[in-house]
Amino acid sequence: MTISPFGSWRSPITSTAIVSSSIGLGGVALDGDTLYWLEGRPSEGGRNVLVQRRADGTVKDMTPPPLNVRTRVHEYGGGAYLIAQGKIYFVNFADQRLYRQQPGATPEVLTSENRRCYTDMVLDAQHDRLLCVCENHEAAGQEPTNTIASIDLGTGAVQDLIAGSDFYTSPRLSPDGRQLAWLDWQHPQMPWDGTRLWLAPVQSDGSLGQAVCVAGSEQESISAPLWSPDGVLYFVSDRSNWWNLYRYQDSQVVACCNLAAEFSAPHWVFGVQPYRFLDNQTLLCTYSQNGSSTLARLDLSTAQLTPLNLPFSSIGSLQVQGETAYFIGGSPTQPTQLVQFDLKTQETVTLKAASTLAIEPGYLSKPEAIEFPTTDGKIAHAWFYPPQNPDFTAPAGEKPPLLVKSHGGPTAAASATLNLRIQYWTSRGFAFVDVNYGGSTGYGREYRQRLQGQWGIVDVADCANVAKYLAEQGRVDGERLAIAGGSAGGYTTLAALTFTDVFKAGASYYGVSDLEALAKDTHKFEARYLDGLVGKYPEEKEIYVARSPIHHTEQLNCPVIFFQGLEDKVVPPNQAEMMVEVLKAKGLPVAYVPFPGEQHGFRQAANIQRALDGEFYFYSRVFGFTPAEELEPVEIFNLGWSFDGRK
Repeated sequence: MTISPFGSWRSPITSTAIVSSSIGLGGVALDGDTLYWLEGRPSEGGRNVLVQRRADGTVKDMTPPPLNVRTRVHEYGGGAYLIAQGKIYFVNFADQRLYRQQPGATPEVLTSENRRCYTDMVLDAQHDRLLCVCENHEAAGQEPTNTIASIDLGTGAVQDLIAGSDFYTSPRLSPDGRQLAWLDWQHPQMPWDGTRLWLAPVQSDGSLGQAVCVAGSEQESISAPLWSPDGVLYFVSDRSNWWNLYRYQDSQVVACCNLAAEFSAPHWVFGVQPYRFLDNQTLLCTYSQNGSSTLARLDLSTAQLTPLNLPFSSIGSLQVQGETAYFIGGSPTQPTQLVQFDLKTQETVTLKAASTLAIEPGYLSKPEAIEFPTTDGKIAHAWFYPPQNPDFTAPAGEKPPLLVKSHGGPTAAASATLNLRIQYWTSRGFAFVDVNYGGSTGYGREYRQRLQGQWGIVDVADCANVAKYLAEQGRVDGERLAIAGGSAGGYTTLAALTFTDVFKAGASYYGVSDLEALAKDTHKFEARYLDGLVGKYPEEKEIYVARSPIHHTEQLNCPVIFFQGLEDKVVPPNQAEMMVEVLKAKGLPVAYVPFPGEQHGFRQAANIQRALDGEFYFYSRVFGFTPAEELEPVEIFNLGWSFDGRK
């Protein structure tokens, strides 16, 4: 093994290899025995392509370029297509219009240009229409309205069917087409805070009868409603602290399975369904415990839950056809992949992998689930990755730099599934810790609620405390601690750099620097999110100012690099640009890398590569190590500075 300082190790896991061999996988659907899924292709500018696999194994792209299957409802999208009776219905990103595609034919536009966005579609064959969630942006200068709408399959005419609430999701028709279930919620709730499950009869003319709220409140989060084949309504609720399965039967809510586990996830995107029926009395479900997913059978007559022994730590986008299941799965040693699972033989077949990059196992750092002490005597959670490269070792006595990752959301979660972007760091000699700070999903409602009124406090403390914990354990260099995150994680990053003295450098990806500006200038879905995370605005403006890094740059004394999409509607570019100008004026090392054409999160291969290499280059300059490979430089202002803060 070659002796070389941490950070200077040569790795086969390059940014070029990652982006050239990687795609996104999701949106699995079935139409009879024909399988469909979405591929997000960085090499095609991030275009989402609908792919079909027939029973004979024939695979082909269904949506020709430049069509891009993606909806802007809530900006995060999801649920952008439906396969029904052999026909494809999908939303095209560029114009947000709904298209219909007959088998073997060119897609045709179904809806007119009307500044509406559609998602979460279901076929109402009895009335020759689609039912869907609709977001209407026709009233310029006003907040868009959300409804459940019907779309006439003959004329393409759109008519609002259910209106009046701020948000809707999950319109679900009963098997006989005579009842419609759906979810709604109001500002300032987010769907993981409180939602309501409604049920209404569908009249012969297609109108709805009297709607009844069957579950949910401002203090109970309902998700994933689904009808059983015999017409019983099932759903997930966190009324027990955990998102568990229930059914509504004979005007009563009945628990199906009580377990300290999460059978659903936060509603950031549409179209997520974590369970499917095998028959009237058996369903296949996924649940998460301690950050890892399990696939299981649930016998509804006995409440017997039988976990299936599969080598995956994350499982999602579940579909079932007979005794065959399909899902998107991943593990610490396997990339995300589309999996076919035979329920009888227990055999799995990979139909498509998100990455074709072949990496020798010796270069892969395996995640270690850690619990660490944090503020007020509490315990928080994280995945720790030590440096790993079979070709190199560090000089005796040297400890590795640490990169702390604060995930987005903030109501999201870090996963242990193989992530080549993490392995990029660890194979070069960095330690990496992916933090499930208080407020993260996967540990029950109470853990998730830790962040209520405490954003910028609890998350920052947990990220700082895990770094100090690892340094005290002697596993990392306490003088070379960096933090990075995107979106909400970018805010946590900037707040940690500003309000603590733990970190020596950081990277903000489309992160929030001014909470007040975010409260005034973001999209509808998150327009009142900060009411719960921070406080009511403008009534509690002083809290917003107190927790906004932009107002306290005198406390920030280390280098920061910013990456920003210039078409981001969730966190607009001015959030980064204001911070960059202040740090420039202060004389701190700062870099700004803007990406034209990118929205919230980067989808284009060149930009993903530039950001990954750019962040590594930035740390090499401020931490004083020499990368093994030639990297495209990033312009760093005020670089006459060493990482310990001395000129």
